[in-house]
Amino acid sequence: MAEYKLLLPSMGEGVMEATVITWLFNEGDQVKEDDSVVEIATDKVDSDVPTPVSGKIVKILKQKDEVAKVGEAIAILEIEGEGGNTASEEVKTETTTPDAATIQAIEEPLNATATSHVEFSGDLYLSPLVKSIAQQENISESELKTIKGSGLEGRITKEDILAHVANRGNQPQQAVQQQAAPAQATATPPAVTSAPATTISTAAGDEIIPMDRMRKIIAENMVKAKHIAPHVTSFIETDVTNVVKWRAKNKDMFEKREGEKLTFMPIFVKAIVKAIQDFPMINVSINGDNIIKKKNINIGMATALPDGNLIVPVIKNADQLSLSGLAKAINDLAYRARNKKLRPEDTQGATYTISNVGSFGNLMGTPIIPQPQVAIMAIGAIVKKPAVLETKDGDVIAIRQLMFMSHSYDHRVVDGSLGGMMLKHVHDYLQNWDLNTEI
Repeated sequence: MAEYKLLLPSMGEGVMEATVITWLFNEGDQVKEDDSVVEIATDKVDSDVPTPVSGKIVKILKQKDEVAKVGEAIAILEIEGEGGNTASEEVKTETTTPDAATIQAIEEPLNATATSHVEFSGDLYLSPLVKSIAQQENISESELKTIKGSGLEGRITKEDILAHVANRGNQPQQAVQQQAAPAQATATPPAVTSAPATTISTAAGDEIIPMDRMRKIIAENMVKAKHIAPHVTSFIETDVTNVVKWRAKNKDMFEKREGEKLTFMPIFVKAIVKAIQDFPMINVSINGDNIIKKKNINIGMATALPDGNLIVPVIKNADQLSLSGLAKAINDLAYRARNKKLRPEDTQGATYTISNVGSFGNLMGTPIIPQPQVAIMAIGAIVKKPAVLETKDGDVIAIRQLMFMSHSYDHRVVDGSLGGMMLKHVHDYLQNWDLNTEI
């Protein structure tokens, strides 16, 4: 019998570690190839880890709520054959340690997101978990740099920072003051948390519902986003009568041909992509004093989950997809999001986001810009209304399909002219939709 180490697989760009949620098998259980053996969570999404071999779980190395790094062993299996760790060595070659260039490429977009308590410079990488602990303990950047990291490329791990916190009180008072001094000199903004600063009283009959893990992440990210970006919102009302007619004409044929539903979302995404191509400076991120202009157009799609939480799967390279391709990609992501089948990489890399508030019957909304993006568009409900139309014989009143759109943008880099023109171009593409468009 041979020993096989089950490693935490690579989960996409920028994800270096994950937390074990629960094991689906126990020590001593037999598992088959491709069985999902453990549920893990990153700061974006929950997912399962399958085993690439059949065998018996003889040792679980990472217990519930423990953090594992990519490429680290999380369990040991006993499999048929000889050669000791040969099987695990094959997996290691597939999940090799990233080189310095790869690490830099991963770090650059992550460093664009500021933290709640302190601003960390681009030469200091912190995982979401370590960053959260640093915020909670109010550890300054200068103090973090005194911690010797035991992780990849000397990075600070959870164990490193917790050990530092535990020994913090044993440090000489002078050393603590020296670490804190630079943070005070830079006038760090006050701490921002998702919880209210005041104590909330409860009355008889009130129910206290603890936030689940995803809700805590959403709360933290939303507070960060509002703290980081000065939001401005522009509005426009669009006549989408042609869009409604076109979809009604094509939806049955499309479903029969492709086995897919044809919703309005691929049409909206198509119009947004064309407008981004007209105004590429809306497809950017901020990294300190630098603006990163994104080559790819990856559209995040805010999706409500059955449990009331929200997740944003990403349509990668949306500018390279046809209407049919967009419809299939959107349906696939929405289905997997609502059935908890998204992979970590499915929620990464968005450069612009769309939120369909109209699906809840809302006329308009002012969504929060997800970091590190600089803009988001909300699509309202389509409503029949009387509208004034200009004709060659004069103005007439007709029943039209009207819809509000709102465009929220980061005023640090997007001014009213750019944000407003981008919105107007989406409006024009939808209002002038060609009824003969092929799908």
